[in-house]
Amino acid sequence: NLVETVKGYAAHEKETLDAVIKARNAAVAAPTPSTQAAAEGQLLAATRQLFALGEAYPDLKANQNFLALQEELTATEDKVGYARQFYNDSVLDYNNKLQQFPTMFFARMLKFERREYFEADEAARTVPSVEF
Repeated sequence: NLVETVKGYAAHEKETLDAVIKARNAAVAAPTPSTQAAAEGQLLAATRQLFALGEAYPDLKANQNFLALQEELTATEDKVGYARQFYNDSVLDYNNKLQQFPTMFFARMLKFERREYFEADEAARTVPSVEF
């Protein structure tokens, strides 16, 4: 089990693992794109901290469970990026349709509104430093 592996190697770094779990749960439960973007930014920051643990503990980095976790989290990060791009492309198409003839008349009549793009916050773009 991944959780037990990390706990066994870095018991005092439980906060990092708890942050990953909490951020993952928040990202899954986010009701709107803006709250989901914030939650995914926190998840990205937490997973980067977890990767930093691997650098601090060479034995942990050599553990197969941890390596599998790293691969899974990297794949998940890629999927989130692709999903964000797909969503933003869909929002672009939707917003453009709202302004085109003849759909603009139906959009106004049915009170369709422009949608916001899904953007990662600054925390998701910076690599956190982990000090021991």
